[in-house]
Amino acid sequence: MNGQNLIGNEYAEAATSAFKAINPATGATLEGDFFPAQQKDVDEALNRAVSAFTVYKNIDKDRRADFLRAIANEILAVGDELIERACAESALPLGRIQGERGRTVGQLNMFADLLAEGSWVEAIIDNELPDRQPAPRPDIRRMLVAMGPVVVFGASNFPLAFSVAGGDTASALASGCPVIVKAHAAHPGTSALVAAAIQKAVISTGMPEGVFSMLFDDGYEIGALLVKHPKTKAVTFTGSFKGGMALNKLASEREEPIPVFAEMGSINPVLLLPEALETRAEQIAEQYAASITMGAGQFCTNPGLLLGVASAGLTRFKDTLAEKVAAISSATMLTEGICKNFSTLSAGMLEEQEITLVAKSSLEVDGASNQALATIAEVSAKAFLANPKLKEEVFGPWSLLVVADNVQELEQVLAYAGGQLTLSVMAAENELNTYQTLLDKAEEITGRILLNGVPTGVEVCAAMQHGGPFPATNDSRFTSVGTTAIRRFVRPLSWQNWDKKLLPPALQDGNPLNIWRLVDNKMTK
Repeated sequence: MNGQNLIGNEYAEAATSAFKAINPATGATLEGDFFPAQQKDVDEALNRAVSAFTVYKNIDKDRRADFLRAIANEILAVGDELIERACAESALPLGRIQGERGRTVGQLNMFADLLAEGSWVEAIIDNELPDRQPAPRPDIRRMLVAMGPVVVFGASNFPLAFSVAGGDTASALASGCPVIVKAHAAHPGTSALVAAAIQKAVISTGMPEGVFSMLFDDGYEIGALLVKHPKTKAVTFTGSFKGGMALNKLASEREEPIPVFAEMGSINPVLLLPEALETRAEQIAEQYAASITMGAGQFCTNPGLLLGVASAGLTRFKDTLAEKVAAISSATMLTEGICKNFSTLSAGMLEEQEITLVAKSSLEVDGASNQALATIAEVSAKAFLANPKLKEEVFGPWSLLVVADNVQELEQVLAYAGGQLTLSVMAAENELNTYQTLLDKAEEITGRILLNGVPTGVEVCAAMQHGGPFPATNDSRFTSVGTTAIRRFVRPLSWQNWDKKLLPPALQDGNPLNIWRLVDNKMTK
């Protein structure tokens, strides 16, 4: 694999110093030297992206769809080498990485289908009304258009699906925007293999050179340069609150501020309603023991806050949860840094007043590095409301059970917890109407509300909303998963009194694309 920075269709000259990937399970150094980008590489990547944009934004929708499908096919063509490298760099199991590759390919094909269908541009036509009184109406036509080069930060916890060819890249390329990826330092070999696959697709489909680039960095310098670069028009990020807010700050301080679409973490509350606990406390506890510990808890949708009113059913839930969690073996985390952070934060939480330990896994894997032991703690609603630290995310297999005296306290806890990616409700069918006020509060703070399920596992589809009120994301109007993710990289543009032949095809008379459009307030093909 090539460890140099990919700028357009060429590899940049290697820097003098290199870094290597580490297998987090063994601590072993993996094959390959990877060279951090330099300022000149950032400039060159953005310059080429701007040149590509003038061509790429006007390329026929079907050719862009073919490009996305070609990327998907090239990723599959890498074969077992990609799977093996991603497993080695992440310590994630084979099945998980295979599933991630399937999701990555599926996302690319999903956006290709969206492009081919065409109506996502939201074409609106208001024909002229020359005889209207007291003044005639001009011909005005509007649609969504691409913004320009997008910088994508690869995520640590999804080396394929939220990385080089992940959902952010797929949706940005679908919109007509060139992409510069800042590869995550934890999986550089995986990133290099995927970048080479995209490069092949660029060449085979005749896309403009510079429509895609990828830069390495083993720190923060290149990421900051990319965000501050005057030719960058938008940024995507999946990671910590601290990281997301730092990028927001850099973007807002530019001479031309730009949008940053940052997913910054969530504790994903779970409402455990009384009748559901009375009838199936043990079943629910088993579901959530699995969800909390899945993938060592390294999901942005990990259920980190369990909420219930004190009752015999809640006690049964807690006892079963403790039993199940204690029997789950430890798991290797993605990096040494993530593991140390989890250990520090979870231990710090347990030192807070009025928090008690419910359960902690005691089954360590012999010889494995960077292991995380699943941990469940308990606190009263009053103590939770009095301590801001308790609503902070602990990234890993951690969850806090908050026990309230009544439903009113649950409402207060929800309001205090702040914006979330998800909120789950475990309820019996006939008790939902009883807690309508509580459910109304729940809807106000989340982007996705689930009934009788676990939040881990995000379906990639048109209806998915993966983004919630602050601090889960910095702009709850957008999603990073699903077809509407494309809206992050476009802006509306109106044409007034233009020759119809000069307009984009979606706005021309006769509807050459055969897509749904809003014409004079009526949906029509």
